[in-house]
Parts: sequence; C-alpha cells; structure tokens
Amino acid sequence: MNQEKIGKFIAECRKKRKMTQSELGEKLGVTEKSISNWENGRNMPDLSLFKPLCKELDITINELLSGEKLNKEEYQEKLEENIVYTIDYSTKKINTYRGLVSFIFIIFGLFISMSAIMIFPSESSWGSIYSVLGIIVFMIGIARITNTIKWYKRLLLITMIFIGAMGVLLFTDYVNVKNNNEAPMFRLKTTFTGKVIYYDTLFYDVYRCNFDEDNEYWVVEKNSNPTIEELIDYCK
Repeated sequence: MNQEKIGKFIAECRKKRKMTQSELGEKLGVTEKSISNWENGRNMPDLSLFKPLCKELDITINELLSGEKLNKEEYQEKLEENIVYTIDYSTKKINTYRGLVSFIFIIFGLFISMSAIMIFPSESSWGSIYSVLGIIVFMIGIARITNTIKWYKRLLLITMIFIGAMGVLLFTDYVNVKNNNEAPMFRLKTTFTGKVIYYDTLFYDVYRCNFDEDNEYWVVEKNSNPTIEELIDYCK
C-alpha cells in the first residue's frame, strides 16, 4: 500500500471537486493541517473518516486505498488486497492505542507509589496503602503490554515484576528506617507500651525508646516477636 500515492490521489480528487484543504477539513471536522498531512503522505486518515472522505471526493473506499480510479477488471483484485490492508491497518491502530494506554498505566502507577512515599508521613498507614495501589496500577499496565505472550510466561513475568517492585518498596522503607529513624511504612502492627513504641514488620522489628522529647533512640532487629513484658523492660 503506497501512502504517498494515496495522498496524491486525495489531493487530485479534492482539486477536481474545487475544494481547498480548509474546506475539505471543515466538511470532515478535521484541521487543514490534517488534510495536508494526508496529501503529503505523512499519515493516513482515521478509519472512521474513510467513508465521509470518499463521499466528499466522490470515490469508493477501494479506490481511496488503491490511490487511483479503478475499472471493473481491477476492482475485485484491488478489493481483496485492500481488505487485507485495512485489517492490518486497523490492528496496528489498536495496538498503538493499547500501547499508549498501557504506558499511561505504568507511569501513573509509578507516580502514585513515589508520591505516596514522599507525601505521607511514615506513621500514616495511607502511605503504604497508596504505594501498593500504585504498584497494582503499574502491574495493570505491564499486563496489557504483555498480552501477546503465552499465558504461563506472562503470569511468571508479571509475578516476578510484582515481587521485584514490592521488594524495592520494602527495601527503600528499610533504608529510611535505618538511616533516618523513621517509622516503617510497611508494618503489620504498632504497639505502644510505656515509653516503648514497637513496630512489627514482615522481616524485622523496630523499637522506639521514647524517654522524653529530646532523648529517644531507635533499634532495628531481626523479627523477634517480643512479649508485652519484654517490651516494658526493653528500654530500661
């Protein structure tokens, strides 16, 4: 399919109908620049415009896609060829749209996760909720992009990416706790006992010994699951 030939044919038919690019664009609800791009072979009209465009130019869709007027002998041969082209063109348009939507999901998901970490204080549970929500949106985008892969490979890939993304969030949270003395965002529970605040996470424990406003310290240990009595005595 010769896009440049089609463009020249559109221009030729438009001029025969004594229309300017602006007039044709107005009839089709598109800009003059769009008409110019078609006629210069830079791109093709949208599928939804094929019928109204052909009506304005007094040609058939088969002739439009062939880029020339057709006689009876050529019509059937070109018709079959152009049907194949139209299906292929439509598929490419759908894939392009799908890819764009998937990319938006991926970017938006990452934006939600990063924003949640930066905006919400570590003591708030909303940070972890929105971070996970962002990862889910991110994974939807990945799932859309990989829809052509066999289902078991796709499932394995999505699972690995999800685990990796969650791993990055958990590691970032751990580094923040260790270096900045912040409460872990991804915690299973929080216990207040006397002057000890205990944060229980999946892989480690955090003890905040709060003697007074100017004197407090944090201890990060392996998951020990202490009793209430042990917590009371921890910071003595």
